[in-house]
Amino acid sequence: MDSCGVTDLLVATEPTRKPEGLERYRLHGSPDSANFIVRMILEELGLPYDYVAVDRLISEQNSEAYRRLNPQGLIPVLEVPGQDAPMFETAAIALHLADAHGCLAPAPASPQRGRFLKWVFFLSNTLHSDLRISFKPERYVRDPETALSLHAGLTRRIAGSFAHLETELATWSGPFLLGQDLSILDHYLAACARWAQIYRNEGKWSLAATPHLRALCERLEMRPTIHRACELEGIEGKPFTEPRPVQLPGTTA
Repeated sequence: MDSCGVTDLLVATEPTRKPEGLERYRLHGSPDSANFIVRMILEELGLPYDYVAVDRLISEQNSEAYRRLNPQGLIPVLEVPGQDAPMFETAAIALHLADAHGCLAPAPASPQRGRFLKWVFFLSNTLHSDLRISFKPERYVRDPETALSLHAGLTRRIAGSFAHLETELATWSGPFLLGQDLSILDHYLAACARWAQIYRNEGKWSLAATPHLRALCERLEMRPTIHRACELEGIEGKPFTEPRPVQLPGTTA
């Protein structure tokens, strides 16, 4: 899998497609939102990109201009050289970047590919989706008591999802989800672990329950590429093992 040599060291690669009108990747996001995952991957791959801030405090994601990029008004969006439309959905962006640059994902014919894909979609469709709803359940149900009940149920389910991932890490003897090979799974998982600890958590889940996941997070925290991504996102300290909310304009949980 590791054709570009990314295990514990960064080996830079260059984008392979440069169409007329867009020479670099263009990432649209807000501090410590799902664009953090995409930014970590762009930094890991050493890809040149521009960042376009989306101010959520004034609901810029609902503007006509932004909805032309993503009609759902969700973050992130990545404009990709060589593609005929902007990309949204975090997992789709991450998977495209990995496959386009032959790094951070098993090749399509690899024996690891099926295992890799099932966890990509588990992280996206189950864990990340549950986290997003649990942060602001009142957006999804009107009754306050029902919102509290929804939050409690999701909190239990999120803890169960992390337990499944902990078992997977233990089964393959880490340090990463695919064993010795760093992949987009690890960036996605670490970001979810960060958010689970600081937004609407109230002490219900921590890395203490998942020592293998904690070790993965500690390994990522040592990477210069992660330091760079965190600096650009306004994330201070240890982003995954001792996470703190970002205090920047445009930040929302």
